[in-house]
Amino acid sequence: MRYRSATDIGLKREENQDAVRCEYFGHNVLAVVCDGMGGERAGKEASCIALNEFFQRFSEGYSESLDEDGIRKLLIASVSAANSVIYTRARMDFKNFGMGTTCVAAFVTSDAAYIANVGDSRAYLVTDTGIHQITTDHNVAALLYERGEITEEEMATHPQKHMLLRAVGVEKTVLTDTFILAYEDKISLLLCSDGLSGYCGDDEIYDAISGVDFDGEADALIQLALSKGGRDNVTIAVVESE
Repeated sequence: MRYRSATDIGLKREENQDAVRCEYFGHNVLAVVCDGMGGERAGKEASCIALNEFFQRFSEGYSESLDEDGIRKLLIASVSAANSVIYTRARMDFKNFGMGTTCVAAFVTSDAAYIANVGDSRAYLVTDTGIHQITTDHNVAALLYERGEITEEEMATHPQKHMLLRAVGVEKTVLTDTFILAYEDKISLLLCSDGLSGYCGDDEIYDAISGVDFDGEADALIQLALSKGGRDNVTIAVVESE
């Protein structure tokens, strides 16, 4: 199992409010990408808190003996731990009002990938023929598309595509989506903030990493986002079984 990650402030923002962290748990990998939001420095603080709390809770609860449901529940508990700390912090200081963050996490073992997400940072499955979005965006545009009120093309350019319906730390409790992908031979995952997926189509993302050595994939995707205008912070994590 191997991983690479990268983050960039982009070309328009004054601060990078994204955060990324990847670590080994034995031969397994845990990767997490967060995209903070809030005024002043609240967004950056929220994403950093989320990463720290997530990894602390996961580390405390992880055991090699955990079964499939145990890992899924641990991912949910780790998001909830981050949610509680951010929610409390926001109410202790008016400067942090409205602080929150997206969170997408992948725990990859030798035979399965466990995904958790809140917000619109995404997890993709990368195959020999393309990339396939695993997670569902928790934003207004995605909800309207799900209801059949707008088309897929309209969703991509909708003015409310960045308006989140769910985020870590905004409410007292948070609902976390989870996905489990079993595999046999190999698996390749891409996690990213919407600084990539919000401005680049799936085909563009796939083309950017096709033929690129694994070590260069994260940087290639950063360059793709910058070439599209770099209008937001952009953060990437890639995980692959060897």
